[in-house]
Amino acid sequence: MNVGIIGSGTMGSGIAQVAATSGCKVKLYDTNQAALDKAKVALDKILNRLIEKGRIDETEKSRIQSNIEYVDSLKDLSDADLTIEAIVENLDIKKKVFSELETYVSNDCIIASNTSSLSIASIASSLKNPERCIGIHFFNPAPLMKLVEVIPAIQTSKETLEKSVQIISDWKKVVAVAKDTPGFIVNRVARPFYGESLRIYEEGIADFATIDWSLKTLGGFRMGPFELMDFIGNDVNYTVTETVFTAFYFDPRYKPAFTQKRFAEAGYLGRKSGKGYYYYDENGKKIENSDVTLSAVEESLKEQIFNRVLVMLINEAADALFLNIASAEDIDNAMTKGVNYPKGLLAWADDKGIDWCVSTMDELYDEYHEDRYRCSPLLRKMNREQRTFF
Repeated sequence: MNVGIIGSGTMGSGIAQVAATSGCKVKLYDTNQAALDKAKVALDKILNRLIEKGRIDETEKSRIQSNIEYVDSLKDLSDADLTIEAIVENLDIKKKVFSELETYVSNDCIIASNTSSLSIASIASSLKNPERCIGIHFFNPAPLMKLVEVIPAIQTSKETLEKSVQIISDWKKVVAVAKDTPGFIVNRVARPFYGESLRIYEEGIADFATIDWSLKTLGGFRMGPFELMDFIGNDVNYTVTETVFTAFYFDPRYKPAFTQKRFAEAGYLGRKSGKGYYYYDENGKKIENSDVTLSAVEESLKEQIFNRVLVMLINEAADALFLNIASAEDIDNAMTKGVNYPKGLLAWADDKGIDWCVSTMDELYDEYHEDRYRCSPLLRKMNREQRTFF
């Protein structure tokens, strides 16, 4: 199978590696020759590390490298059966690229975007044959993360969806099919992990380290929300939240936090800038320091923090199911495979009890009287009918 990848940045190069490892003939395209050279060197280093870890040998390294050709003209993708675009998150630029690409590839070629937040329907509208367009959203780093969200637009044909799911499955990825709505599954459902944690901090309930401790120690999350925002970058994470907030017509559930906005404006971006909610050395390792320490608060308060963030995540996952964004299985797979949550949120709801979810959400609403804390209608219905998700 011939695959064309548009954009040789970290994501594009990662997708190229995945496809080449699976035996596809890949052409990695970029207008910048220096970027292509950088991608080639980076892949060599990655494969060498895999050899050092005993995961591949020299023969496998050569096979993967020989499957990737680096090109600087869109015309070179003319023989592609599938193209995946992984360039800047700008709708106008993507439309322009897709419109030009369509003039070179065959009528059977699937044209996909790796966008994490833009409308697939809008991107597809740039094509004369929009039925071939689909969203195929990988997570970074693409070779390591198991999840891929596949997002059909309203124009996407059933055949395009089925072929795309089969291809990504053949690449040994876990596929979650999502409706073409802002944030798809992961970037929508995960918003409370950051947003509610920031809200708890802004209310003066606990500091960054205490909130992180609560989610990691009591919840089993690999990283706390502030550690994760520092890892992603406060500028990037804030922009995603702002985009989802705007796209959902300013639904208060997705309202950005001034704390994160100010950190981004100050250049406190996290690991990449050396300072965010924590301090980092030149290698991106967190520096333990006296002004970011764990609060001496009661264990019960830390449990309240964890429960508040968890129930908001569960409520968001339930609402995604209520609005048919994806199946229950795909929603839970998306969160465990896409962002390494310790448990699927809907399965977590079953464990905690649907009645607990409803009563906890209602307690938050009674306290704040904000639409941010409205309970999902699906949770209420399931509670009345005494049903579980699984």
